[in-house]
Amino acid sequence: MYSGGFYPYSTPEEHWAYWSRYIYINRYMDAPKPVYDRLFQLVKDQDYFVLTTNVDHCFQKAGFDKDRLFYTQGDYGLFQCSRPCHQNTYDNGAVIQEMVEAQGYGIDTDGRLILPEGVVPEMIVPSDLVPHCPKCGEPMSMNLRADHTFVEDEGWHLASERYAEFLRRHQNMKVLFLEAAVGFNTPTIVKYSFWRMTHQWKDAVYACLNYGEAYAPDEIKKKSICINGDIGEILDQL
Repeated sequence: MYSGGFYPYSTPEEHWAYWSRYIYINRYMDAPKPVYDRLFQLVKDQDYFVLTTNVDHCFQKAGFDKDRLFYTQGDYGLFQCSRPCHQNTYDNGAVIQEMVEAQGYGIDTDGRLILPEGVVPEMIVPSDLVPHCPKCGEPMSMNLRADHTFVEDEGWHLASERYAEFLRRHQNMKVLFLEAAVGFNTPTIVKYSFWRMTHQWKDAVYACLNYGEAYAPDEIKKKSICINGDIGEILDQL
């Protein structure tokens, strides 16, 4: 699905046919496994904060406090002006549902997309559902960090400030930097910053849960726990 988002669709109607299904499945349907729920059960009574590059809202759907979350790279549930002419974002839930239903899909009682028997899905959405900026009329885009046009709205800045304050209050305390399934696509946001703080903070411990890339640099090896495996299975054992 991620790779398909880079395809140069020939029309806005075709572009939003793909993206509406992509967004609905990733943002508005429940995750297929209870990994986020298991993680929440482990940390809900702790003084936690979540820094994530994920944009699928799964942490909040699992019960994590929204004031303890910082989605650095955006949110599939938000539109923004593609220029952008202003720094606001807009909830897209209603129009995304209209788009997928216009393609022939239904939604069952669990919120999952279903294709009625005999229905061949449309590969376009109606032109009147193609989103445009309410201020300048330019096409809307997803609120995803891809280039310099990414909108950091008021909610983004408030979350950034809460994260900075959390770090300030905890830097002289015992802290676990738990890194789960972070790869090397955008390592500077979570992975490298966790390594740096583990090295600098006296009582910090770094834990890396990753299937195939469980690693810590030599400088923090004595303060690190690296487990190579499926995160769902690791959390079950914990």
